[in-house]
Amino acid sequence: MITSVPVFIGLTIVLFGGCAFMTGQALAATWRPLWQVIPYALLLGAADRFLGFALFGGPLLSPAGWLLDSAVLIAIGMLTYRRTQVRRMADQYPWLYVRTGPFTLRKL
Repeated sequence: MITSVPVFIGLTIVLFGGCAFMTGQALAATWRPLWQVIPYALLLGAADRFLGFALFGGPLLSPAGWLLDSAVLIAIGMLTYRRTQVRRMADQYPWLYVRTGPFTLRKL
């Protein structure tokens, strides 16, 4: 499934998680719909599988590993998307919205 826990943390969470973070920010900053995070994260999951195989000798064609990697990247991308969208809405429309938390808004 995964090569090892340090490889998973370093490759999936740190390296590709950073890519998913930037993807979520870019999609929210350009007012794209949330569902677009999913195909990008699936592609990042495939790239993660390839680098794990090429650099660390992990299994390349592991559907369970790919789904795990992709699920983590989707979660990171969607959370970042929502956080960025809330921040932008509160900053651009302060007469309409106020932030009540990192992921929530309240109408005035």
